[in-house]
Amino acid sequence: MDSINRMAIELIDEAIDFADELRVEPYELDSGATVLDFGVDSEGGIEAGMLLAEIQTAGLSTAQTRMDDVAGAPVPHVELQTDHPALSLLCSQKAGWELAFEDPPFDGLGSGPARALVAEEEEFHALEYFDEFDLTVLSVESIDLPDDRVAEHVAEKAEVEPSGVFLPAYATGSTVGSVTAAARAAELALFRLFELGYDLRDVHSAFGSAPVAPVSYDESVAMARTNDAVAYGGEVHLTVARDFDGFGQVPSSAGEEYGAPFAEIFEQADWDFYEVPETVFAPAKVTIDVVDGPTYVRGETDEELLAESFDFR
Repeated sequence: MDSINRMAIELIDEAIDFADELRVEPYELDSGATVLDFGVDSEGGIEAGMLLAEIQTAGLSTAQTRMDDVAGAPVPHVELQTDHPALSLLCSQKAGWELAFEDPPFDGLGSGPARALVAEEEEFHALEYFDEFDLTVLSVESIDLPDDRVAEHVAEKAEVEPSGVFLPAYATGSTVGSVTAAARAAELALFRLFELGYDLRDVHSAFGSAPVAPVSYDESVAMARTNDAVAYGGEVHLTVARDFDGFGQVPSSAGEEYGAPFAEIFEQADWDFYEVPETVFAPAKVTIDVVDGPTYVRGETDEELLAESFDFR
């Protein structure tokens, strides 16, 4: 497999070339790093969000939109499919890099192939994948645009020059935030399998779908809605090589918190993302097709809860 950072850079070049059409603003920091504003001050649209979802998965997925219903209302949905699920979803798309700085404060979550150059998370050791490349991409989810502190930190950890760092950025409360969140249904199913002890090299393909949550510029509302979209509206199909007793624990309905909107779940955790039980971060419904074996269908969607979360009137 080629470097996933190299593949993501090709898509970054596309974002820069079509920045005006995507309503994305690229600019260079003093360190030489490049920030691409997908949805902090810029107003990136659906297409920008779709391209960023492919960047986050290092070009190893295919993303598309469709129109479907939520509680009888037409709502756009994102579909994302990959034949390289472990590499594209957990080694790239997963938001596994916490970014926190003081004076002035900056808080963000990083996803994308830069994580594979650092490779400190358990997934990389389990899959024995460690990337090498002289350019890197880290997608940053934050209400603030990343600055030179962030770029230099990424460069140091990834062992590249700051000029080789590319930071597409967006707020959760943006169109791009809603789109890229909906594109994570399959990633969350795969992460649940990993946490349950399943060897992800036995997952041959993954297909995920979830509704695009209505945008709110209130980040707390946006966090709740985008997580509800997957936990109560996300559907995933996995093709796997090996049967497993824990497939029933993959959907969000397996968790004790199922049935509570994320606004309540986050409030109980004082809005500390890391204090929320991991079991709630999962798609609503999964089909797991064991090759030459049984096909399991587990979980359920809850359109009434989504209609309330999305503030349908």
